[in-house]
Amino acid sequence: MDNEKRIRTIMKLKDVKVDVLVIGGGITGSGIALDAQVRGLSTGLIEMQDFAAGTSSRSTKLIHGGLRYLKQLEFKLVSEVGKERAIVYENAPHVTTPIWMMLPIYKGGTFGKWSTSLGLSLYDILAKVKKTERRIMLSPTQAKSKEPLLKTKGLKGAGNYVEYRTDDARLTIEIIKTAVDKGALAVNYVKANTLLYEQGKVSGVEAVDGLTGDTFHIKAKKVVNATGPWVDFIREKDQSKEGKHLFLTKGVHIVFDKSKFPLQQAVYFDTPFKDGRMIFAIPRGDKTYVGTTDTVFHEDPVHPQMTEEDLTYLLEATNAMFPSLTLKAEDIESSWSGLRPLIHEEGKKPSDISRKDELFLSHSGLITIAGGKLTGYRKMAEKVVDVIVKQLKKETGVTYPPCSTAKVTLSGGEVGGTAQFPAFIEKQIDIGIKIGLSATVARNLVDCYGSNISYIYDNIIHKKELNRQSKLPLHLFGSLLYGLEHEMVITPSDFFIRRTGALYFKPEFVWKWKERVLQFITEYLQLSEEKRISFSKQIETELYDSIKPIKDVNK
Repeated sequence: MDNEKRIRTIMKLKDVKVDVLVIGGGITGSGIALDAQVRGLSTGLIEMQDFAAGTSSRSTKLIHGGLRYLKQLEFKLVSEVGKERAIVYENAPHVTTPIWMMLPIYKGGTFGKWSTSLGLSLYDILAKVKKTERRIMLSPTQAKSKEPLLKTKGLKGAGNYVEYRTDDARLTIEIIKTAVDKGALAVNYVKANTLLYEQGKVSGVEAVDGLTGDTFHIKAKKVVNATGPWVDFIREKDQSKEGKHLFLTKGVHIVFDKSKFPLQQAVYFDTPFKDGRMIFAIPRGDKTYVGTTDTVFHEDPVHPQMTEEDLTYLLEATNAMFPSLTLKAEDIESSWSGLRPLIHEEGKKPSDISRKDELFLSHSGLITIAGGKLTGYRKMAEKVVDVIVKQLKKETGVTYPPCSTAKVTLSGGEVGGTAQFPAFIEKQIDIGIKIGLSATVARNLVDCYGSNISYIYDNIIHKKELNRQSKLPLHLFGSLLYGLEHEMVITPSDFFIRRTGALYFKPEFVWKWKERVLQFITEYLQLSEEKRISFSKQIETELYDSIKPIKDVNK
């Protein structure tokens, strides 16, 4: 979405009264916008930062069935999100990848051999796991063979089961793009300043454009508060924050190069601290990332940061499970921190609070959705839109169809389904090589953009003069231009964090190209010098925050 398209979208939001206005452009708000638009409701969505800039780009990046929730006897939750994995995978195979996850069993650990076998079998049944992905129990020798880095002492075996790795931010972006393709009006960097009311009922918002400072009204029949860590701020504006409230916890992840942490397969393991926590170590390309922590958070939700305590906790836990590595702070390349907006439960530790979502309906008509998990975004959206269509039928007599997003292929997912995706990748790699890309670069692009790779290739083939002027590598030029034209990129941080994940998994690449990327964005969007300076400081801050605690530890 270039500047002209953005302006047109805002003009439409000013001029029309939408059926549904969603505040919040994370995975939950995006899912609601898609569901509502697919059912025939005119839908608007505004996000005060970039899409997915909050929790939805800072998770463990797993579409998983919530094995840990079996311990909390959350059988329905496990069943629901387990089935949702398969739906997300089929609708967006380019951003969802099945990976084998090992659950090592140690003497005195959380899981015993019998309970692990039973738990994983129950997991397979509840989540309706396909036969080829059902759990396999491993002997100590087999476990060490699959992952030689595992601690040997006390190892009694392991359970091996399938989880689904994803790119959380890209999944969110693909959902928004799909909603927009179907007619939704979505825009980032627009904040809901205040709520508007007519006869005591919420009727829209006064919004402010973060790029221009312009203030305008958006009118809506129904307003949904899907702002994640900020839902209570909106409820306070509505004077409806009563009863249950949010409880924010922070999760931190650290990233290593494969040369420092050559993990062969994903591992889900106990911490040595006897605190009931478990941690993931997950290979991704030529990196390995580890997380997550779970600590109470009371600071600014916009900038959760890793502390020295977080770093030390993860390093000690990782070295305890993989003792041959002796990882140090200087081995960490980057980090990210995110918030979980949980529903407060008196007397429970952060890791014990349920991840179930909850719906709040205020006297003004404001609909708030809070809690929940990345994996369950589609069911959360269905729950919200079901309430909306029920209300509208009562108020207007108009009937809307039930949820059908389980069958909606997401943007980039037109690859012939999961069965045909490997062949699609190979074909696109061949095309990429012919236009001057390496096989590795072409594969990474297809994995990222799926069927939308054709737009990147078209940029490379047909816009050579613009590429020459940009002085950017072919693949960077092609994907950046696509981001500007089709993915609502406004800042280098949007591109390097939410559209590509490069800041976390290729920080050295970001350092090298950030200024040229900023220059290209500035010229393409015709931004002011003031905005250029602001965006330059933003990406510098993002990079610094990603590595600052590592530097602090090594002082």
